[in-house]
Amino acid sequence: MSITLAEVFVSEVIATGMLTLLGVGVVANVVLTKSKGFNGGWLLINFGWGLAVFAAVYAGYKSGGHINGAVTLGLLANGAEEYAPGVAVTFASTVVYLSGQLLGAFAGAVVAYLAYKKHFDEEGDAGSKLASFSTGPAIRSYGWNLVTEIIATFVLVFIVIQFGNTPSGLGPLAVALLVTGIGASLGGPTGYAINPGRDLGPRIAHALLPIKGKGSSDWSYAWVPIVGPLIGGVLGGLFAAWVI
Repeated sequence: MSITLAEVFVSEVIATGMLTLLGVGVVANVVLTKSKGFNGGWLLINFGWGLAVFAAVYAGYKSGGHINGAVTLGLLANGAEEYAPGVAVTFASTVVYLSGQLLGAFAGAVVAYLAYKKHFDEEGDAGSKLASFSTGPAIRSYGWNLVTEIIATFVLVFIVIQFGNTPSGLGPLAVALLVTGIGASLGGPTGYAINPGRDLGPRIAHALLPIKGKGSSDWSYAWVPIVGPLIGGVLGGLFAAWVI
């Protein structure tokens, strides 16, 4: 069954919107001081993001539920002929996936903000507000932060492609568990964006939304969670093609 590029776009917008709605939501729940989930801890964030991926992949089943430009480019580098059943790998389809993911990530972050509007208003720490939307390093070292994002995204894309070669019936659950594991193991240094749209879309939302006392959107760091995942995704796709 083939689908149109318009359907691909809508599917990726919905799926990536679901990803960031739930992902931004779990971070806000943990870091905003008036929330019932305040101080829930790193593992709650890991599991929350994993379950956000689980929901998002199902939401985007029509387009294959990429929800991540690193996955899209990883499949391209891997030599895939289709991004999803009936969706040929072309320049146009690649742009449709990436643009749908970015728009969806932005929209999901806006809805998450609306869900926590009163809590953002009450929060006094601008850093916690930004952390709800986008990633940031525990120790700022752009080169090493980039390395961390490359490694973590390499693991994501390589294993996701291997899932396709060794079907287990777990489907989106397998990807959710993988993302949870990456967060628990490799997420500490940078907050594990492992997805350029996931960081850029919500960061744009943070910059544009009328968030009380929000402070800077930290654009000096914003290139790391874009470039790192894109490099890691391509390397993961190339490595998967080499080992098969």
